[in-house]
Amino acid sequence: MISNGTNATHPHAVTELCEDGRRLYAGALRTGRILRTDAESAPCLVEFGLLHPDPDDAQWLRPVPPVIALSQRLNPIERDIAEQRRRSIALSEVFEPFMALGAQDTAPTHSISVLEGLDRINAALDLATAQCQTEMLTVQPSGSVRSAENRLLEALERDKPLIERGVRIRTLYQHTARYNPERLAYVDQFANGKVEYRTIDELVERLIICDEAVAFIPIREDRQVALELRHPGLVRYLVKVFEFMWGRAVPLSAGAPYETASDGITGIQHSIAKLLVEGHVDEAIARRLGMNVRTCRAHIAKLASALGSGSRAQLGFLIAQSGILEKEH
Repeated sequence: MISNGTNATHPHAVTELCEDGRRLYAGALRTGRILRTDAESAPCLVEFGLLHPDPDDAQWLRPVPPVIALSQRLNPIERDIAEQRRRSIALSEVFEPFMALGAQDTAPTHSISVLEGLDRINAALDLATAQCQTEMLTVQPSGSVRSAENRLLEALERDKPLIERGVRIRTLYQHTARYNPERLAYVDQFANGKVEYRTIDELVERLIICDEAVAFIPIREDRQVALELRHPGLVRYLVKVFEFMWGRAVPLSAGAPYETASDGITGIQHSIAKLLVEGHVDEAIARRLGMNVRTCRAHIAKLASALGSGSRAQLGFLIAQSGILEKEH
């Protein structure tokens, strides 16, 4: 087999023939031979099979015609190419019977895809928003301050091109977003007839829907895994869920929804009371209402004081007995 490279003392490939090698090989072709001692500066010529010993005189080397030398180099490459072609044809023949079946299963309008990792999730979101032409619906629950800032930056990069294209955007936040300066500053940049923001007391998880054609939902607490839904039935169902929440939400431009009612209990405390009666712990209540646990516990303390409760167990009883959950807020 002909080698592809020279030894360590004279390293280069045949495609990078050294200057001495080029000069000496050309001279040998012109004269028909070259002294072995003259070719010592270019040992690659012998290693690459461009020169071979003169059978009549060991002191001389004779050149191999370039047509033959080139053919010797091309033959193994062409054999490899032919083998790869044979393999590609064989693979195509194996998979050909399944192509029609696979096309039905992977049609983009009827698919449910699992997206693992933020890079893949963001890439899918970027593609969906780039293709969005009519309306994007989003549900954005609050998180930690740091993650919220990161999501605001991501939303800014994603929303701006949509708004410039005239795409309608409707976004749902929790009521606590009204007290987040970064969130309010972001909203102020875009609030107009095509972009609407509303808040509601409780949101369960994040949701993004583009053109009623594709939806994205997280399936893990750390949001490192998400589902991309392109099944029309599922997407329509999620649109109805969004519209249900949207109809019960308060426009961000309206007054604060946490004003104190006549019974001395604020709107947020009514929301907390409902979740307390359902048996949720402080951490779960704080997460569902988009606030930190300390703030949640402060509201619980005020609620207990307003109802005259001396313990957590008594608070649940007093909430149920007071009838505050039956009132409209």
